[in-house]
Amino acid sequence: MNVLPLQMDRSRELSGPALRTFFNIARDWKLSREEQMRLLGLSATSTYYKWKDAPQGARLGRDTLERLSYIFGIYKALQVLLPDAQAADEWIRKPNKAPLFGGRPALERMLSGNVADLYVVREYLDAQRGGWS
Repeated sequence: MNVLPLQMDRSRELSGPALRTFFNIARDWKLSREEQMRLLGLSATSTYYKWKDAPQGARLGRDTLERLSYIFGIYKALQVLLPDAQAADEWIRKPNKAPLFGGRPALERMLSGNVADLYVVREYLDAQRGGWS
C-alpha cells in the first residue's frame, strides 16, 4: 500500500492553519520579515509573501512543518510559564542567563537557521514547565 498520497494530502490540510498560526505568533512576537523567513527556513522572499497572502494554498514540506511545531510549542510554553501575554511575547528578545543562551536572547538562538536550535529552546521551556504536556 502506498501511503505517500495520504501524507501529501495531510500536508496540504495542515499547511494553511499552520501558517495562519505562525503569522499570528510572528505578530505577537513582533518579528521582522527577515526573522520570520529565518524561522520558516525560507530564502525566497516570493515564497514568504505567497504563504503570507494565501496560506490556504500552501503545501509545506516536512522541515517547515517541524519548524512550526517547535515554534508553536515554544509559544505555548511561554504562555503557560508567563501568564501575562506581554511578558510571554517579550521573553524571546530578553537576555537570558541560562547556560543554553549565554546571556543572549532566546530568539538569537532560534534564528540560527537550524531546526535543532528550535528544538533545544522548546526542550528548555518544557523542562522549565516541569515536563511535556
